[in-house]
Amino acid sequence: MSDPLVVSPDLLRSAAPPRVVPDRIKQTAEAFEASFIAQMLRPMFEGVSTEAPFGGGEAEATWRGFLLDEMGKQVARAGGVGLADHVMAQMIQMQEMQA
Repeated sequence: MSDPLVVSPDLLRSAAPPRVVPDRIKQTAEAFEASFIAQMLRPMFEGVSTEAPFGGGEAEATWRGFLLDEMGKQVARAGGVGLADHVMAQMIQMQEMQA
């Protein structure tokens, strides 16, 4: 009969460190950079008129935020401004500190 107070050796082993998922980290960092770029582009379009003959009127003003978000995503996918690399490095460092 085994002693109920004996601790299993499996319980004494340290827990496995959290698994770093580089693809998800990269996606998150690029999404952050895209959001940052979109926010930086917003002031550039605030003074642009949406009136005729070349403007889209009220609809253009309504959809401008979506356009800026997509512009930010495209700039980030094309290499961005280098922010995603720094964010990725910080995210990986934070995960390593938790291990």
